[in-house]
Parts: sequence; structure tokens; C-alpha cells
Amino acid sequence: MFPQNGYQAQHGLMNGAQSHQRHQNIHIPKYQPPYHTHHNVNQHHAQHHHGGHLGHQHNISSGGYQSSTPHLQTYGHEHLQNGNGNGLPHDDMEDPDNPYWREQKEVFEESKELNGPNSRARSVAHQSKGVNFVPLGAAAEELQTDNTRSITTSGGTTVSKQTWDELDLGGQGLCALSPVLFNPAYHFLKRLDLVYNQLETLPPQIGQLKNLEHLDVSFNQLTELPEEIGMLTNLKKLLVFGNHIQTLCYELGFLFNLEMLGVYGNPLEPGQRDKITEGGTKKLVEYLRESMPEPPPPREREWHQLEEIPDEADTIKALNYNILCARYATQSQYGYVPERVLTWGYRKTLILEEIRETNADIVCLQELDRTSYDEFFRAELSRSGYKGYYAQKSRAETLGDNAKFVDGCGTFWKDKKYIQLDSQHLVLGRKAVERPGAKASADMLNRVWQRDDIATVVFLENRVTGSRVIVVNAHIYWDPAYKDVKLIQAAVLMEELSKLADRYAKIPPATNKQVFRFADAEDEPLPEPGPSLSYPSGPQIPMIVCGDFNSGADSAVYDLFTKKGLIAEHIDFLGRDYGTLSRAGMSHQFTLKSSYAAIDDEMPFTNYTPNFVDVLDYIWYSSNTLRVVGLLGAIDPEYLKRVPGFPNFHFPSDHIAIVAEFKVEKQRSAQKAVEADFGPSSRAK
Repeated sequence: MFPQNGYQAQHGLMNGAQSHQRHQNIHIPKYQPPYHTHHNVNQHHAQHHHGGHLGHQHNISSGGYQSSTPHLQTYGHEHLQNGNGNGLPHDDMEDPDNPYWREQKEVFEESKELNGPNSRARSVAHQSKGVNFVPLGAAAEELQTDNTRSITTSGGTTVSKQTWDELDLGGQGLCALSPVLFNPAYHFLKRLDLVYNQLETLPPQIGQLKNLEHLDVSFNQLTELPEEIGMLTNLKKLLVFGNHIQTLCYELGFLFNLEMLGVYGNPLEPGQRDKITEGGTKKLVEYLRESMPEPPPPREREWHQLEEIPDEADTIKALNYNILCARYATQSQYGYVPERVLTWGYRKTLILEEIRETNADIVCLQELDRTSYDEFFRAELSRSGYKGYYAQKSRAETLGDNAKFVDGCGTFWKDKKYIQLDSQHLVLGRKAVERPGAKASADMLNRVWQRDDIATVVFLENRVTGSRVIVVNAHIYWDPAYKDVKLIQAAVLMEELSKLADRYAKIPPATNKQVFRFADAEDEPLPEPGPSLSYPSGPQIPMIVCGDFNSGADSAVYDLFTKKGLIAEHIDFLGRDYGTLSRAGMSHQFTLKSSYAAIDDEMPFTNYTPNFVDVLDYIWYSSNTLRVVGLLGAIDPEYLKRVPGFPNFHFPSDHIAIVAEFKVEKQRSAQKAVEADFGPSSRAK
């Protein structure tokens, strides 16, 4: 889980016409026909962004937007009544007398007043001073340049700050919308007015304007809304008054922030009309969400086979997955998800199926609570041949009977392939305070020590090849305001791994590598156990570090792993005092890479929610001992065009599983130890 950060911005308005004259029969390069919902378009679904709550300071900023109709003659009120004659609404049944429907009629009457060209922009301009308008048709690029200025965030990152974020294209007689409107240059828009036009459809690209909070398409010729409307989860007002809509799409159920859905003046089917008249917008949105049918599944994620490997090769297939703890999956946190899909019973079944289909040798799960481990995953994965090791966050130590609800990290491995040599549970905050040279500063105690984030370490040996591997499963603190804490936790983790690896290099050969079998088990032939490999030093042991690190590729945590260290007084310490870690810098002895760096386009995201899309989860590997040979690819981008966030019907967590397969490299310095005693049941001669 990773909440968004927002940057404050001003709130202005751009009209689509000049203030002093109307341009009629303006020539445009080419007429743009109306979009249809089945058009395939490119959508930048995996933008790495942080949407935020923006300010509302009105600033009328000039600008123009070129219509895609072949002529722009001014339409009067009498020409824009959608075939309703005198403009009366479609509703011919007796209006119910309740607050919800009275509100519909009141807002409907307000919208009727906006019947001239750019009525709202002119109304706001009349109330403001110092308004300057530019000619109609200014290029989008020029508008973007002229109406932005740079601001610098606390982290030193320069971003564009919009001086306007509203666009009024009302009363222009538009029959279609230009693709320019959906260009990334306009993705910052928070309000879009399209009232009193001649639009028969809204293009599916409307779903790209994800920052919209107010969309008014009243008094057009619409008969339906596109499914992509469900991508606009920041919408608070959606007004479709005076159209021809009979049935609202289920995807409106995704709009959990919607406060006003204006439908008055549409021949809405009785079931949906009753919901909004009896319970208002929230009731209708909930009804659409909870009655939503399961959509078609996406295409299977592609497996990228980077190189062919012989059958006898020593390989390791690892899966990492933050499964979203049952206690965190609440309707208030994930309001866009149908309740039945959010239940743990539904989600855990999908998670288990995904693990089994992947058939990984090693499985690392985060946000796994004690009850789910004891009563479900340990038993179910045991049936698939896995053994496991589990540890909880340290808060479980003080919660008594409620400790079973605390999440932690669970690591599973194929029992027929690996024998467990050791396991460790690392409470990162405690390790930070206990380390030699640590300073019990206020920052260390108040920011690091209080966090109960953990990592687990399991040391395994391949029963047949004798190769050994250190498997790490970590979950780093989530809050983006605590970059310093994340960095300290990552540094302490690497320190502990260095000590453990050096100790593991001295562990003698395993003496009994036979797989335990019940007396009545099937007489399946087992592979011949091989002698243990020895390693001269810790960094020579293959290592896989899985986890949810709550850090992007531009973070200090990422740099620490890939660059073997960081300089002193790094900016992510936020100027705080962490003793030698902040004053002298930090380093580690491993040569680590992110497994997905092996493909050019990498993974576009591992965490997918309406207001946050980014990579937070990684499978790191020691590149001097392992080589990536296969990776599980990204999710079908076409599928994502109508999915505002996870979890959903097909993806049971807000994170996705990532999978990497490695080939164990033959080390020159890795030597076979003396022949081990494989026990009385050994077939070794």
C-alpha cells in the first residue's frame, strides 16, 4: 500500500472562445469524426504519478480550443434542446417529492442557464478582474507553456504548476471532440464543460483525463456513457442532464468519490431511476458497483524467456507478491471495488490459484497475517509440495489474542528441491538501534525504532545439485514522507545480510538430504542427492532479495541496492541525525541487480490504484552468482483501459505478482565439499 502525495496548484478556467467576437465557419485542417467506444487508442496507463488534492483559487486564464466541427456558427438555446421541443425533460412520470430528486431538479435548472457559448467562463470572468483572452485555436503546446510555471518540491524535484485547470467548451455546437483534448498536455484538467453541444457519443479517451473532478455534458445528444467513464475516479460531479440516456453503464460504480450524478431529463430505466430518487447519487453508484458483472479476463501475462536453458541446468524460479492483508482491504480504502470482490474469501482463492499456476520454486508473500498463514496458506501450499517459514511484524508481541490479525512475511519453497539450513527474523527498527556505533538520537528512536517492519531470511540448499541460496523476504515502511526511515531500514537489512552471509559460508555440508516420505506415500522415484557446495565467502553464495520496498527506481533505496552504497549526508536522510549511517554513509558487499532490469521496457508497475501507479516491489539477485533467464511480463494494457485500480475481479491485491527465473552460475571458487552422509535410505554407493 502506498498513498499518493499531492502538490498544491491554483485553480483557474479557460474558455474555448474569444470574449469579444464569435468566429463562424473557421477553417480547420481536417474534420474529425466522432469517436466510438470500440476505437483502439493508445493510453498511458502506467504513468508514475502522484495525484493530489489541489487548491481552488480561481484565476481566469485566457486560451482557446479549436472545435472539430466543420463550422462554428453560434447556437442559440432554442437549437439545443435535443429534440425535446421546448426543452422540457424526458421525464413524463410524476416526479417523486424527496430531497434527492429535488436536488436533481435544482441543479438541472442551474445547468439550463448555461445555454450560450462559453457561458460558465463568461460568468466567472464577469466576477473577476484582469481577464485577458487569447484568440481561439491557440496550439495546445503553447497553452501548456504559457499557462504553467515551475515549482520545486521539498525533495528538489521540479514539476509544472498549472495556473488554470478548467476548460469551457459549452454552446459551441460541437458534434465531436478533437483528439487534442486527450493529449497528455491536458491531463491536468480538473473541470470540463461540454454543455449545449451536439455530441452523440463521448470518446473512450475521456478516461484519460483522470484528474477531472467536474464533468458536465448536459444538453447534448448522448444515448450512453462509455465504459471508460469509470476511470475518472476523482469525479465529484458528473452532470448528464437533458440527454437520451436510458441505461447507465456499470462502470459508474467505480466512481466512489462522486457526490452528484445529474441524470434529470433522461429517460432512465425504472430500476436505476428508483435507486437515485430513493437514495441519491451514492445509492445509485453503490448499486451499479455491487451489481457489476464480472468482465472478460485479460490476456495471460506473457512469459519472457530470455535464453534457453538445458533441462539439467540448476535453476531457481522465484515469485514475490504483496497479497494485501485482509485487515487493510476495507471499503473506505478501496471504494471502487465491489464488496464481494474485496472479501478475503474471494481474494485468497485467486492468490492461491496464481501461486499454483506459477509453480515457482520459491514464493515470498508480504502482508500475510498469522491466521491466513496457519489456517490456509501453510496447509494449501503443503498440498502442492511447499514448506514454509513465517514471521510477523513486532507489534504482534503485545496484542495478545489479536496478534493473529497482524501481518508479516511468509516464505515457501519446494520441499522436494530444497532443504532448509537456517532461518532468521529481522525486526529492522530494533536492529538499527542495536547496531555498533548506533546513536540513540531522537530521530533514531522516534522515526526508526518505532516502526515494526521486518524481513525474513531463509538459507536453502538444493538437494540434488548442492548449490545454496540465501532467500530474503522484506517489507519496508510505506509512508512517502519517511524516505529516511526506508533508507535506514534498507541499510540495516544489508548490514545484517552481510553478517549472515559470512556465517552461512562456514556452515558445513548437509548430512541428510533425503526428502521425508510417509509410509503410505506413492513409490515415486526421487533424484539422487548430491554433495553440498562450499563457498569461500558470503558474497559468493547466490542470493535473492524479494519484497515490497515501497520505493521507486528513483529512490535512495534503489540506489543503495544497485550501487553497493550511498554517500554521507544523502538528501533522503532529510537532514536528520542517524549517527554513523548518516555521517559516514553506507555500503554493502553484494553485487545486486533488479531482475526486471534484464528487459528493456522493464515492468511498468507493481502497484496499481486510481491515484498511484508505480513499481514498488522487486526481486533483487546477486549478479555474480545468478543470471536471469525468464520473467513474467506486464498486464495487458488494453484490459487496463477500463480498470481504474486493483484489486478487482481478476487481480486480488493492489500489488501484482512478479516472477523471475534464474540460472545458478558455476563459480570458480565454489568447490564441492566432502561427500555427505545421506542417511540410511540413501541410494548413494
